[in-house]
Amino acid sequence: MKFFVDTAQPDDIRALNGYGLLDGVTTNPSLIAKAGRDFKDVVAEICAMIDGPVSAEVAATDSAGMIAEGEHLSRIADNVVIKLPTTLDGLAACRHFSAKGIRTNLTLCFSANQALLVAKAGATYVSPFVGRLDDINLDGMALIRDIRTIYDRFAFPTQILAASLRTANHVTGAALAGADVATVPPAVILGLIRHPLTDSGLATFTKDWAATGQSIL
Repeated sequence: MKFFVDTAQPDDIRALNGYGLLDGVTTNPSLIAKAGRDFKDVVAEICAMIDGPVSAEVAATDSAGMIAEGEHLSRIADNVVIKLPTTLDGLAACRHFSAKGIRTNLTLCFSANQALLVAKAGATYVSPFVGRLDDINLDGMALIRDIRTIYDRFAFPTQILAASLRTANHVTGAALAGADVATVPPAVILGLIRHPLTDSGLATFTKDWAATGQSIL
């Protein structure tokens, strides 16, 4: 499974990329607002930082506006992916970009039927929101499994980009459910490596090694 980081903070992206943990980046209007900088400048900086796809979301809600904004965003860098809402207008814009070979990410997907239409529109990625479904007592991981079954049955190439993942357990669940990509906040990615038994075991090894008085170098 690929890992995208869900942030618009270049410092966080730079640090994670330095560990070799990133395959891409997703942003959204809320994350850009938190960054407090010009949207296009942030996207350009992120795109120059990594080789993988960088999702940049349109602000328009009508297909003509989405297409105009998406065309503009696509010229920022070759690795920009146009992020569109899962609406009828979003699907129309998606078909436009798909026909031109421009990658798309259809966001705010909450049902298998929506995901089916997204795939038929030729999207590169579909972003089902796991955590937000959990918030209203629905099973977000069940949606990932349903989409996986549909896409495999009909050989759709659209990749499942599990979004709204908030915990390490969410990441594990998305991997087991068959998501192609998980996009998570920086803190969640860093938390995946942590385990108390790893920490205590390393502390013991370090103490025992120091007692030998030896040096490898």
